[in-house]
Amino acid sequence: MAVTTAATHTTRQDALTLLEEEHRAVEKLFDAFERAADDDLERKATLVQRACELLTMHAMVEEEILYPAAKEALGKDDKDDVNEAFVEHFLVKTLIEKFSTMKAGDEGFDATFKVLTESVNHHVEEEESALFPELRKTRLDLAKLGERIAARREALQSRITQVAMQH
Repeated sequence: MAVTTAATHTTRQDALTLLEEEHRAVEKLFDAFERAADDDLERKATLVQRACELLTMHAMVEEEILYPAAKEALGKDDKDDVNEAFVEHFLVKTLIEKFSTMKAGDEGFDATFKVLTESVNHHVEEEESALFPELRKTRLDLAKLGERIAARREALQSRITQVAMQH
């Protein structure tokens, strides 16, 4: 019985479905932060750390795997969505970097996370309403891309776990 469950769990998912699931996971963290009590600094710190880890991994797999494949699959005129996505990632990574010098309760902590949330929500909306539908129309092998993304995400996750265990 357990073998069947494991086999079912590893069903192939296309790249865009995987990335959309990550979008939903990050949105849940944003919602949880929004609902957290103002003085629950430990919860806020945990939510921000988790969101930043998820977003960093997400950006890496998109930049290393999805966007290069998208540029190749899309015609010359449709590459603007990919170029815009790269710039949006740069902004998100800049905001994430600010949290390396800030902690929950610091002035600007909540405001920075609010701007991060808004930036990511805009980026997700753009990807899911423009880029992803365009990619679904191409001959891009989304299942194969999904396997590459899942493998890369797993490698990044195990690296984060190793670093966390060293501290």
